[in-house]
Amino acid sequence: MSRHLHLNAFVMDVGHHEAAWRLPESDPGANLDVEHFVRIAQLAEAGTLDSIFFADGPVLRGDPRFRPVERLDPTLLLAAIATRTEHIGLIATASTSYTEPYEIARRFASLDHISGGRAGWNIVTTAGDDAARNFGRDGQALHHERYERAEEFVEVALKLWDSWQDDAQLADKDAGVYADGDRIRAIEHEGAFFRVAGPLNVSRTPQGRPVLVQAGSSEDGRAFAARHAEAVFTAQRSLAEGQAFYTDLKARTRAAGRHPDAIKILPGIVPVLGATEAEARALERELDELIVPAYGLKQLSSFFGVDLSGAALDGPLPEVPAESEIEGTKSRATLVAELARRESLTVRELIGKLGGGRGHRTFAGTPEQVADTIEEWFRAGAADGFNVMPAVLPSGLERFVEHVVPILRRRGLFRHEYTGRTLREHYGLARPAHRQLEVIA
Repeated sequence: MSRHLHLNAFVMDVGHHEAAWRLPESDPGANLDVEHFVRIAQLAEAGTLDSIFFADGPVLRGDPRFRPVERLDPTLLLAAIATRTEHIGLIATASTSYTEPYEIARRFASLDHISGGRAGWNIVTTAGDDAARNFGRDGQALHHERYERAEEFVEVALKLWDSWQDDAQLADKDAGVYADGDRIRAIEHEGAFFRVAGPLNVSRTPQGRPVLVQAGSSEDGRAFAARHAEAVFTAQRSLAEGQAFYTDLKARTRAAGRHPDAIKILPGIVPVLGATEAEARALERELDELIVPAYGLKQLSSFFGVDLSGAALDGPLPEVPAESEIEGTKSRATLVAELARRESLTVRELIGKLGGGRGHRTFAGTPEQVADTIEEWFRAGAADGFNVMPAVLPSGLERFVEHVVPILRRRGLFRHEYTGRTLREHYGLARPAHRQLEVIA
């Protein structure tokens, strides 16, 4: 079977560009409107994309003075979307630092049942002291400690999803037996971070378990992904960087005892589309000119964990902490610093580049040009597909589906129709076998 692209729609408010909400076409209140997101999901499904994906965090991100910042709980939102779609995968972010394994295992098992097997969990450790303070803590845990907790967290979730065997439900009305108790198993987990008895109060799901997704590219993040992730969302700005990351993570996956094809690597791309390249660049300039500098400086400060609000807009990026000194999002901070140095960007120029995709690769051009760059990365061993991040929603996704997807189909790179119903089937992933656990006494 030939290799095909995987395309996800990364959905954020009215678009990934920081100023998208200021365009005449945009509804500033759309991020609280379920119908807005249902329409986007249906657009993605019309384009036979693998999934839609929502990032999330237990904190008010950004500055409400300068852009809409409210966020609906993505698992609740995706449950609503599941009832209005049939095929599109549904991926939500949930933190391992500020939730409990039983809660998350139940939430995503529920979404998998509700959707008929389309759920995916984007596993994050959540950086930032502001999130920690929302849970009664003085500050975030150290980077490696967050990943140690995440490791055990996933171990517990996997046990809970396997606490019911596939054939545990008998529903024998004549005998009055609903389930075989010997096929429902306690997990009795006791570890450094968690004590969980189990079993889960949701039976084994259509996919066996939700698809596991990960987005960290630090050393800890890559090691974690190699052991657990089935899809990885990453930020790589050049083909060479993409190839290096792809080669490294596939090798780590093999070393962890898994087949490299068991993990799909999907860099983010922010396509700004126009009928001509000049039209696309004009839209990009229009968006960049609407960025509020004060907001951009605050976002820049969050990457490095230092106050850059007083930085000169037309000067170079001031000295910032090295990756080894950062306890937040290490890999993204390094990417941003290297981008500024490599391209000799002023702070104003850096804010403009980050405003489009927070470090992800932005591309303004025609549908043919966007298709060319997607194909180049795919064929050159830099990606298994892309996390498509439209600068403006829903119009950007609509243009991508109407104009880019047909080109990729004509080139034999992307599906014409869905051949399965579950997210695992879209990704070409096997349904995981049930793992035997200790029988309930």
